Amino acid sequence: MKKYFKSTVYVIFVIVTFLALAKSFMVYQNPFDVYENPLVWLALIGFILVVVLKETVNVMAINKATELQNEKLGIVPEEENAWLKKLLQSWTSSKDIDSEEEIILDHNYDGIKELDNNLPPWWVYMFYATIVFAVVYLVRFHVLDGDNQIVEYDKAVAQAKAALKEYKSSAPATDFITAENVTLLTDASDLSRGKAVYNLNCASCHLADGGGQIGPNLTDEYWILGGGIKNVFTTLLNGGRDGKGMISWKKTLKPADMQKVASYVISMQGTTPAKAKAPQGEIWVNPEAKVESESIATEVVE
Repeated sequence: MKKYFKSTVYVIFVIVTFLALAKSFMVYQNPFDVYENPLVWLALIGFILVVVLKETVNVMAINKATELQNEKLGIVPEEENAWLKKLLQSWTSSKDIDSEEEIILDHNYDGIKELDNNLPPWWVYMFYATIVFAVVYLVRFHVLDGDNQIVEYDKAVAQAKAALKEYKSSAPATDFITAENVTLLTDASDLSRGKAVYNLNCASCHLADGGGQIGPNLTDEYWILGGGIKNVFTTLLNGGRDGKGMISWKKTLKPADMQKVASYVISMQGTTPAKAKAPQGEIWVNPEAKVESESIATEVVE
């Protein structure tokens, strides 16, 4: 009665757990993505291990019971793993201990004798394979003048450049924003996105109003690494000063989001935060604006 009860409980456990795991997988949009639902995958692996362990214990118990029964009845079972021993013997070409006298060499040293065993077939076949490989290699690269590693590398680089060029022709331009081509965004939707990313990642150091806390004040005209959209984007991309300052965000934020955050930071210039931190760095003057003003002054003089 106890045996049937355990079996019933085990069957119910397997069915209920399987249905629960199946339901859990159906909840996710990408059910086979380990990163999206790691706990479900851990539960699945644990369930499989429990089932395998249970069946292993059952097989071991049955084998043990059979062994005891045969011992009680005086039945001598056939040698276990006979096929494995036969396979090993065929791949080593070795003689049994009882037959070793046939291959003992005549000479001996201080009573120590030597067996004249054949080389293992697997070793001989591998040796023949190396000869075949050497012949093919010789013909391929020295007779037919095949591509060497340098030529193969150059071809692989050319293919990669062609694939990159094709990807750039079809991919969104926002995927290729750099410090050289980044531009200031003023659209309300872009600044709204920049503000959301700023509040999530930057406000802890610069405060939500940009007044500065651990990080510097972002609302005044003083900058440690330079102001303007290009400098701010570069700081987000590469981080601040070595050993201190802001970390690099290039592994966390996409270039498009960094452009929007940088634009939002620029839009905070001139605002009045609740608790403004003392100025840090130097007053930054836009060199493009300076060049433009000099050009206008030259035209006026002329």
